[in-house]
Amino acid sequence: MAPTRVAADPSFSDEQNQLREVVREFLAARSPESEVRRLMSTETGFDHGVWKQFAVELGLCGLAVPESHGGAGGTFVEVGIVLEELGRTLGCLPYLSSVVLAQSLLLAAEDEEAAARWLPGLASGATTGTVACAEEGARWDEAAVKGCARHTNRGWLVSGSRNFVIDGHTADVIFMAARTGAGTSLFAIDATADELTRTPLNTVDLTRKQAQLDFVDVPGQLVGKDGHGWTVLARVLDLAAVALSVESVGGAQVVLDMSVEYAKNRVQFGRPIGSFQAIKHRCADTLVEVELARSAAYYALAATAHELPLAASMAKASGPDAYFEAAAANIQIHGGIGFTWEHPAHLYFRRAKTNQLQFGDSILHRERLGHHLLA
Repeated sequence: MAPTRVAADPSFSDEQNQLREVVREFLAARSPESEVRRLMSTETGFDHGVWKQFAVELGLCGLAVPESHGGAGGTFVEVGIVLEELGRTLGCLPYLSSVVLAQSLLLAAEDEEAAARWLPGLASGATTGTVACAEEGARWDEAAVKGCARHTNRGWLVSGSRNFVIDGHTADVIFMAARTGAGTSLFAIDATADELTRTPLNTVDLTRKQAQLDFVDVPGQLVGKDGHGWTVLARVLDLAAVALSVESVGGAQVVLDMSVEYAKNRVQFGRPIGSFQAIKHRCADTLVEVELARSAAYYALAATAHELPLAASMAKASGPDAYFEAAAANIQIHGGIGFTWEHPAHLYFRRAKTNQLQFGDSILHRERLGHHLLA
């Protein structure tokens, strides 16, 4: 089935709307539900051939990377457009981990040596990366950083554990924070190191693979200045929050459309169920939530160059929650069939629940909003 033509959105430029249309057409052809189901049952979770097309033929992995490092020299807004389209199809690609997390860390660290070493490969898709953030308790503040690194005659050696690392078992390079004598610092880890153990996890969202990583004196390359890592990682986490919010808008719109379509066509007692007040009001309430989340997410995309922490928390406090409510409503409106394995409703529900919790839930981000507004 041919993808629906994308209507021009005045929030974006003509070039950005064209980018959206190209990405949507590509994912309609390469990421149908059948392919998503096939990939979520594999250990790697993505197709290397499709990733190569995505990165090389369409050039979507280097959108926000400077031209001096092999990218297109664009902005995070273009990355957000791709993320929203990936959210619509639950596209099984390491885009969030490699483009949003790994690239953003290297760009924020302002370490030319590290950028020259890793950014060209990440921009071309030849290399995949991720950032290992969560430790025990899945906290998202500097106090949660418990891993440590020590400098020896062999260089830096990093030890610690990280949980729920997105694409952690397949990434070629892993970036992580660890404590040194100077404070929180960032390190690049070669994923093939013998001292690193990578264990795939069974998680709620089967379409986005996660892993536990255990480091025992793993050789690491310092990224940025020793002791200045948290400022960089905080920006990466804010960008990740924006990314999940935009992705959530894409998924929420799909399940809302799915609900409305079913409500118009499913007939009970001689009339479409969409004519019943309970269904009608549920769809209307969901529409309001999704549009509010869209406004917050688009604002956050535009604010990535300024006021990012405030905008990121606004978006993360609303987008994934709206997605979850829309996904839950979609299952309820579909009734019994919505609970079956064969129906796609549960795939979006699982992604929505994971997006709520990853990089801080709405409670944490509302608390952050309060601190920002009172500061």
